[in-house]
Amino acid sequence: MEISCKSEYGILALLEMATNYQSGEPMQIRQIAAQQNIPDRYLEQLLATLRRGGIIKSQRGSKGGYLLAREPKRITLFEILECLEGLDVRTGQTNINHRTVDSGVIEEIWQEACQAANSVFQNYSLQDLCEKRDSRRQLDIMYYI
Repeated sequence: MEISCKSEYGILALLEMATNYQSGEPMQIRQIAAQQNIPDRYLEQLLATLRRGGIIKSQRGSKGGYLLAREPKRITLFEILECLEGLDVRTGQTNINHRTVDSGVIEEIWQEACQAANSVFQNYSLQDLCEKRDSRRQLDIMYYI
């Protein structure tokens, strides 16, 4: 499994908003795009999708922009991926009419893998990602003499 460009950019944009969450100030598209190196027009589409999904909200006006709809700890990675990719939450359902026993076995294993992946995504919030990022940044600090 690979993360799509759409999901990666969406999560990066949300991480930027989560970092800025405490200020309560909305972030503009160009600001997020510059910080995370995301094309402006593509980011605009992603943010519209995330807004429709209830993950972020927009604020109009001269001081307008986008901000998280809830606290970062209340937004799961699963919810983000579901919004951006349209993931099927009902991974427990299997197609009973398999052409062969072999295809039935493959389907069962695929369903098990999807459930395991979804479980991991549900266990991580946007806040968890921010904390992991911050701890890695601390490890990457280099001191020069």
